[in-house]
Amino acid sequence: MRTRSTRAGAAALAVAALTLLPAGPAAAQPTPSPGATTVTTAGTSFLTATGISAGQPVRVGGALGDHLYWSFPADAGQTHEIAVTVTFPKPRTGAATWTVDVFDGLRRRQACTAGAQTPTVAGSAGSVSLGCTLRRVRSWAEPWSADPLPGTYYVRLSVVALPEPDLGAPIDVDLLVSADDGDAGADEGELSTPLHPNTKAGQILTGDPAALPADDDDGWDWTGWLPDLSSRWIWTTAGGVLAAVASIVGFALTRRRP
Repeated sequence: MRTRSTRAGAAALAVAALTLLPAGPAAAQPTPSPGATTVTTAGTSFLTATGISAGQPVRVGGALGDHLYWSFPADAGQTHEIAVTVTFPKPRTGAATWTVDVFDGLRRRQACTAGAQTPTVAGSAGSVSLGCTLRRVRSWAEPWSADPLPGTYYVRLSVVALPEPDLGAPIDVDLLVSADDGDAGADEGELSTPLHPNTKAGQILTGDPAALPADDDDGWDWTGWLPDLSSRWIWTTAGGVLAAVASIVGFALTRRRP
């Protein structure tokens, strides 16, 4: 009996100790920078995205079904958090699913490490909150990777599923992007050139073709009349040879003997 009483007392003390322990710190919400000007516009595509900066609040009105775009700069070592609140002045007929997506300068979608990126809200709810915490921006990365690099990032807010009668209903959007500065040299590397598509791959030569520099080889090149033996020529020649052999074999099998 004493053993059972001792165990029961120890369990009660453990429960009481856990109850008295202070709760863990709550996740910090991004706050606007002091004196920051509120942005009241949003773009409708990547080309018309409204530029904002970290700590600058956004307050804009829209309608259900709109795609809203913003852009912000990111430096190496920073970790960005996007917080969005969509308010519905009027009730809707059914539930809707919202999403907030972040893209880098090459329009590559970046992964979120935390936050409600695609929440679903009931038709009677007055608001919905979305969030996305990006990975730390690196100072360099391999060309084949999708790691976040310094440059311009785009935020897109849209609704991906909703009843058709709710299209066009008014909404109010509050958005804020925060940036936590870290160690930019932690990667022990440096991005030598910006990561962007090569839109100027060559240069158009103007002038007299005869004035172009000639080859340094002396004498006459007897192979100059031959075409370039590219893979297209090789496959074409091989296909012709195979077609000829198939024709001869087929004729030999089908011809009538006297």
